Amino acid sequence: MEKLSEKTLVPKYMQEYDLDEECEELLTTLPSEKCWNGIHLHQYQGFWFAPEFLQAVISCQKHFQAFDTDILLVTSPKAGTTWLKALSFALINRNKYPNIHSNHPLLTKNPHELVPFWEVDLYCNKDFVPDLKTISSPRIFSTHLSYESLPKSVKDSTCKVLYLCRDPKDVFVSFWHFISNVRSKRNGTLPLEEAFECFCRGVCPFGPFWEHVLGYWKKSLESSNKVMFLKYEEMKMKPCFYLKEIAKFLECPFSKEEESKGQIGDWKNHLTTEMIEHINSITKKKLVNHGLSF
Repeated sequence: MEKLSEKTLVPKYMQEYDLDEECEELLTTLPSEKCWNGIHLHQYQGFWFAPEFLQAVISCQKHFQAFDTDILLVTSPKAGTTWLKALSFALINRNKYPNIHSNHPLLTKNPHELVPFWEVDLYCNKDFVPDLKTISSPRIFSTHLSYESLPKSVKDSTCKVLYLCRDPKDVFVSFWHFISNVRSKRNGTLPLEEAFECFCRGVCPFGPFWEHVLGYWKKSLESSNKVMFLKYEEMKMKPCFYLKEIAKFLECPFSKEEESKGQIGDWKNHLTTEMIEHINSITKKKLVNHGLSF
């Protein structure tokens, strides 16, 4: 009888990915489920990963060396990742790019290009380990990894971790829409009820959601100088307040001069009574009849 090759012992769906032998062998030993319109997920260190992401996670854990000046942005999928990247990049580089309307990278590049993912961008190639030492400080990276799965060098360093969470109901619906759009052509529409059941059991990419949140919440209470815990809804309500808090946490606070720009009511410190009455009369004449006033 012909001897079976090692490759034939690997499940067929794994052969669709460009995985190394170590990852293939590990995957065969891990709990697995097929859900979210045909995605095979494997449970590793208490959290669920698609095969290609698990390989990247393992590579990142092995090779990433944190600097004390690093900044790590962490979210669950669909919890405000793009927004957090854009805010953080603009904040950290505001002196380098002082004019947001001229030659700013965010005008021409997606925030995901400016703040790369570990598991999606940097460590996704099994045959290549990126050299990140040449990146100027502070280096900014992003990930969906749980705190438990972060590389040891991150935990041992004094690098800063910004964690943004979001209402799980919104996270679920947003992720359901995302998966439905990405996979509907091949597998049809993903039933809401089926996806909801998987999400609530914790079986979703980089989930369980609640354990993911709790890991960073607890660490932020233990080490508030290392991990800053943010809520999407609160940031939307008070963006200026939280932007200042993030700047303080990252040790690049706004100066008094920066904070005074665009101040509401600063006209009281400069305009005479006559000037105020004059500009008010023009405003009334031009706008009030149209239902607009200041």
